[in-house]
Formats: sequence, structure tokens, C-alpha cells
Amino acid sequence: MLNALTALTRGTRLVFSPGLRRYVFLPMLVNLVVYAAGLHYVLGHFGGWLDGWMALVPGWLGWLEWLIWPLFVVTLVLMVFFSFTLVTHLIAAPFYGFLAAKVEAQQTGRAPQDERGLMRAGLDALGRELVKLGYILPRMALLFVLGWVPVVNLLAPPLWLAFSAWVMAITYLDYPMDNNAVSFAEMRRRLRRRWWPTLTFGGWVTLLTWIPLANLFLLPGAVAGSVLMWERHYRDQGPAGEALAPRR
Repeated sequence: MLNALTALTRGTRLVFSPGLRRYVFLPMLVNLVVYAAGLHYVLGHFGGWLDGWMALVPGWLGWLEWLIWPLFVVTLVLMVFFSFTLVTHLIAAPFYGFLAAKVEAQQTGRAPQDERGLMRAGLDALGRELVKLGYILPRMALLFVLGWVPVVNLLAPPLWLAFSAWVMAITYLDYPMDNNAVSFAEMRRRLRRRWWPTLTFGGWVTLLTWIPLANLFLLPGAVAGSVLMWERHYRDQGPAGEALAPRR
């Protein structure tokens, strides 16, 4: 059985093999520029954001400040990195979709079902990313609001971690599914049916995003890993949940 960690390991080796590595350098450059600009901005504003949050803590909870402060720090850090990730993937989506198609063709010997030209694929990928944002942002806003509710905000860090894993699974596993004409709604249904492979894959990818600089090299491997996960866990699920006949 192909697990999430094996898929990511194999995927990273794949994208830097001859024939595929030329497709990863431009996404890596995009990520580098966005992360550098974002890090510069955050370092200049992080202290002010944290002071603003702490100023909103009601006086009757002052005795819990020793616990609330580190929870605010963790929540804010999670939100910042989560936002960085959304921005970088919005920009890099056309390149990642194209990379996923190349990996699928190399590994399976067949082109994706919805094979498109580079320009059309790029435009469609941007549209798909906007659909994803429409799904993610309201839920992200809800978590943000919960982070301001006294006592309830103690649950904010684990909720952000779980949500990040789910979003990373949606973000990466959507590349091969979009290439094979699986709708966004149907993609989410397939991910929910195989919730354990989905969350473990998303959790490992989330961890990769937290490794400074190394994530520039590892995230393209997550794209290839998503193709391997698609082939093993999701391709042969029918639209109503029934298993399809194995492909020959």
C-alpha cells in the first residue's frame, strides 16, 4: 500500500530526475520571491499584530496571560504561513498543474483524460484556484474569529493544524484530479471517502511548508506525490462512491 510519506519521497526523487526537473525550476523561483517578500513584511509587523491581539484580552482573563500569549503566537504564526502558502500556490498553480500532467504521463504511460494546451491549462488552473479560495477563505475566516473568542481560542492552534492538513490535501491532490476532469465537488467527496490517506498526505505537506528554503525543493515533489496518491487511492472511485473496474 502506498502511504503518504512514501508518495512524497518517491515524488521528490521523480521531479528531479532527467525529463522532469526542467519543469520545477520556475515554480521554485516563484516560491522564493513570494516567501522572501512575505517574510520581510511579516518581520516588520509581527510585533504590532501580537500587541494588538493581547490588548483585546479582557481584564478578567489577565491571570491567564501566561497561557494566552503563547497560544496567540502559535495561532498568528500558523495564520501567516497558511496565508503565504495560499498566495504561492495561487501563483504557481499553472506550473504545478502542468508538472502533474507530465508526471502522470511518465509514470502511467497515458496522458491525463483532460489533456489541454499549456495556455488553456494555465488559465483553467487559475480559475480552479479561485474556486478553492472560495471554499477555503470562509472557513479560514471562521477559524480566525474563533481565535478571538476567550476560552474557545484555546482550541485554535489544533484546529488550524487540522485545517491546514485538509487544505494542503485539497491543494495538491486537486492537480491530478483537475487534469482528469474530476470536478471540485467530486474531488472533495473522494478525499472524504479516503480521509486517512488524505489527512496524512496533507499533514506531511504542511510539515514540508514549514522547512525554510528546503520547502522550495520539496513542494514540487509533493505535486508528483499527489499524482502517485491519485493513481493508488482515488482514480478508481466512481462519482457516487462505487469502485470502478481497474484500468488495464
